[in-house]
Amino acid sequence: MTRRRFSREFKIKAVRLLTDRGVAVAQAARDLDVAESVLRRWMRELTTGPATAFPGNGPIWLRSQP
Repeated sequence: MTRRRFSREFKIKAVRLLTDRGVAVAQAARDLDVAESVLRRWMRELTTGPATAFPGNGPIWLRSQP
């Protein structure tokens, strides 16, 4: 089984589903077919640093080098 990857846009929309519409984490996780812990982590990452949340693939230190 391969690891699924989600786009930054998908993650933001998933978090907005929780925050803007008030959908419960458990229900959203079922609807989106992701683990509740994943949704909670996405929500935490987006609220602590919206500009730097979900930067992409790979370690940050690799992308910051010239």
